[in-house]
Amino acid sequence: QLQLVESGGGLVQPGGSLRLSCAASGFSLNYHAIGWFRQAPGKEREGVSCISRGGGTNYADSVKGRFTISRDNAKNTVYLQMNSLKPEDTAVYYCAAAPACLGYEYNYWGQGTQVTVSS
Repeated sequence: QLQLVESGGGLVQPGGSLRLSCAASGFSLNYHAIGWFRQAPGKEREGVSCISRGGGTNYADSVKGRFTISRDNAKNTVYLQMNSLKPEDTAVYYCAAAPACLGYEYNYWGQGTQVTVSS
């Protein structure tokens, strides 16, 4: 069964940090770009970051300098390190796989993990 599973979400105070994980089972992440997306209540889903098969990265302007995406192919896992969190980062975060970061449909999705930034 092909599956992506996110973990690492939770409640954190503004200025705090979280590291999200996206673990794959049933297929290798080595041959996929992995994107992180988020959806806040009442808002459309937005792209946060993506890492290509070759390790190239891109970020939404809203998270540049605060979030870092990385991959560990040996563990078949992609991470999203989130620092200096703000209340506006509150959302359900999803990871998804595609052949490349841009120009392709993301055809595998995880179930999401909740991130809440609040004092």
